[in-house]
Amino acid sequence: MKRPSVIKRVAVLCGGFSKEREVSLVSGGGAERALRGKGLDVTKIDVPRDMASLVGQINAAKPDAVFNALHGRYGEDGCIQGLLDMMALPYTNSGRLASAVAMDKPAAKRMFAAAGIPVAEEKIVTIAEAEAGDVMDRPYVLKPVDEGSSVGVKIVRKGDNHPPLDDLGLGPDDFIMAERFIPGREFTVAVMGDRPLAVTEITTERDFYDYEAKYAKGGSQHALPADLPRAQYQQAMAYSLLAHQVLGCRGVSRADMRLEGDTFYMLEVNTQPGLTPTSLVPEQAAYIGMPFEDLMYWMVEHAQCDA
Repeated sequence: MKRPSVIKRVAVLCGGFSKEREVSLVSGGGAERALRGKGLDVTKIDVPRDMASLVGQINAAKPDAVFNALHGRYGEDGCIQGLLDMMALPYTNSGRLASAVAMDKPAAKRMFAAAGIPVAEEKIVTIAEAEAGDVMDRPYVLKPVDEGSSVGVKIVRKGDNHPPLDDLGLGPDDFIMAERFIPGREFTVAVMGDRPLAVTEITTERDFYDYEAKYAKGGSQHALPADLPRAQYQQAMAYSLLAHQVLGCRGVSRADMRLEGDTFYMLEVNTQPGLTPTSLVPEQAAYIGMPFEDLMYWMVEHAQCDA
């Protein structure tokens, strides 16, 4: 795995064309400012669909490492990672395989379960089946199988009308995941290398911790450290580190889980966590004494590729 020996120039990839473009621009802007503050020569690139143009812009920047601040499809699902591997350029966070598996929710859940991490029961159904009626006992959650930031997530509760699915941009034969709704408290843990940082409890006045709750100012409240008995706090940290390792993640990841009774259920691992003013990873890094600039520089220092 190639790592940069001396880092002077960094290309920050952000924006792109996923549903999380606007958040990625904020993450990329924050990373750019932080790395400039560390004295690095930084080129920010708003990633286009034209891959020849993107390769040209990256080559023109002559980076020693690439800071991947993309979110969503093509940015955290192994696609951009594969391109950078082909270019033999070290990049931040997880490689192409870990990124692809983590983004594929059913595949990631199978790996968590095999490692002994509890997960909610689920069914993979077509959009047509999901629109025809209940595909499992209510309450349950409908999720696109390969989106991040809670994009397209619907909760189907007792007494509710069935939610519309025509806003997902999927055809009747495309697949969606139905998952048992886990009641209870929501927690998240950032993992940095081989170290879980802390446990944050997330609460929101919205229906659930959706896209707006994640990124809108005041959309959610974060209790850090989470008010948990020591044994449960350590269990959340241990599951998050194990999930990071099972997927083969590197750099920084963030594990999201819910606590029902005495059991933590792993929801997903985000291999490209947000770096916005409301994001959880920078908040946990600050809690352990690492300023934002230092976190961004650590990520670049640990950039790798699979060339």
